[in-house]
Amino acid sequence: MPKTQDTQIEHFPDRSLRRLLQDKEYVRGLVQIIAPDIEVFLDFNRITYQKRSFISKALQERESDVLLSVPFQEDTDTTDTDALLIYILIEHQSTVDKTMGFRLLSYMVQIWESQRREWETAKVPENERCLQPILPILLYTGDRPWTVPVSLTTIMDVPEILERFVPSFDTLFLGVKETETEALTQSGHPLGWLLRVLQKEHSDKTEISEALADAVSHLASVDENFAPQIAEALRYFVQLIFHRRSLEERDALVDIIRQHVQDHKELDTMAQTTAEFLIEQGKAEGMEQGKAEGRAEGKAEGRAEGKQDAVLKLLQLRFQNVPETLSREISNIHNLSRLDTLLEQAMTAQSLDEIDTHFFLNAP
Repeated sequence: MPKTQDTQIEHFPDRSLRRLLQDKEYVRGLVQIIAPDIEVFLDFNRITYQKRSFISKALQERESDVLLSVPFQEDTDTTDTDALLIYILIEHQSTVDKTMGFRLLSYMVQIWESQRREWETAKVPENERCLQPILPILLYTGDRPWTVPVSLTTIMDVPEILERFVPSFDTLFLGVKETETEALTQSGHPLGWLLRVLQKEHSDKTEISEALADAVSHLASVDENFAPQIAEALRYFVQLIFHRRSLEERDALVDIIRQHVQDHKELDTMAQTTAEFLIEQGKAEGMEQGKAEGRAEGKAEGRAEGKQDAVLKLLQLRFQNVPETLSREISNIHNLSRLDTLLEQAMTAQSLDEIDTHFFLNAP
């Protein structure tokens, strides 16, 4: 197994979960855990992922979230459906954010405002204009227990007689680190077992080893229809090991996964690719520091160049021949957040066709 410098994947905790939730089956798994009474009414096979263009560029740089539309069918004996929006915000900060209720309300209002603008652009008749309900989900993976309500009153000193004038809404909340193991895994969905391992990311070696062995053993026995989700979960475990555990522990933890999978070659490829990713991320960070003496604009440019080089180097390591057109497109991307995401795509993509540079070049 390759040894690498002890470098971290930037934004790993929230970006890795956001990538998982691009799979509709993982969205189903999350709703199964947090709201099984609602899950039965949702048609996850017809999920449509929505663009986040309504969110300001400043917030797009900082937030890790997923917005999707899924048909809601109240009467399972009929085919008539209405669309429900699900907004998932992934929060990993070590401190509990008392303004979370305000943040969520702000995002929901932006979503509805975007719908209102679409009515006007499309000239939708007045009697057909209808806002879609939003199911807000807060997925919290921080270590500190979340002790404050997700509400506006948390940041208000409001007399009881005036509370009825404060907007209120329910939020589905999952605090991964403080949720009982049974609550996460009782549905049997791969996501629950993945989150079980995430619970132990900072625990001692014995605890994370046991959680990892239990999770991989379960995944090896689930229905083959979950094969894509199992493969993604194994990739996540490898990345978590390389990102969160010390150099001395990595080989032994990866060996736990090896004991429960048949395709050792694929697993070794995952580990090798993750090691290469860490190396290239470290090189990119090194180049950023090397530019630290320049002006602010120069530092930003140097950071972008470092990440561009890291993406190209990783693609060359994985796929050998990188077309000149693709190299030019990557060199034209200067948004650091998009370069971070593209670097992660370069690590997980199965082919060059999966490197979606067009999205990163044209996203707002």
